[in-house]
Amino acid sequence: MPDLSLYRPNVGVVLFNTAGRVWFGRRAFTPPPHNWQFPQGGVDDGENLLEAARRELAEETGVTSASLLGHTEEWVAYEFPPGHGGGKARDGWIGQKQIWFAMRFTGDEQEIDVEHHQPAEFDAWRWGDLADAPQLVVPFKRLAYEHVVQAFMAFA
Repeated sequence: MPDLSLYRPNVGVVLFNTAGRVWFGRRAFTPPPHNWQFPQGGVDDGENLLEAARRELAEETGVTSASLLGHTEEWVAYEFPPGHGGGKARDGWIGQKQIWFAMRFTGDEQEIDVEHHQPAEFDAWRWGDLADAPQLVVPFKRLAYEHVVQAFMAFA
């Protein structure tokens, strides 16, 4: 088991629609083919993990209409590859540890706005199959996404 104190605290959200499909955002300024992912982001000091997940979901997608389905019990960690991680790596983190939340979208699709918060993390979005997630994300996050797929398959 890695020393999780070396990983930046983070949350991720898998947003399911009523048909069991999941929300994918295309990362802005990231070339294909591995440029789709779920909303995720850092946890502020003293911030509750669910509150952080709802904040990140709203910032990155505009979505506030979502009900909680479940979450991972343990941290899911990944390491930054050499030369990646930008400011997070410069801050001393070797990767990120995440608690993932599954949520059901309860609003109207007009609520979804990837430009809601600037700078925008995503430049496009779509609904897709949960099982496709590990093949769409950057390779260094693939094992984490495989874990998330297994954890949340019952909601698909």
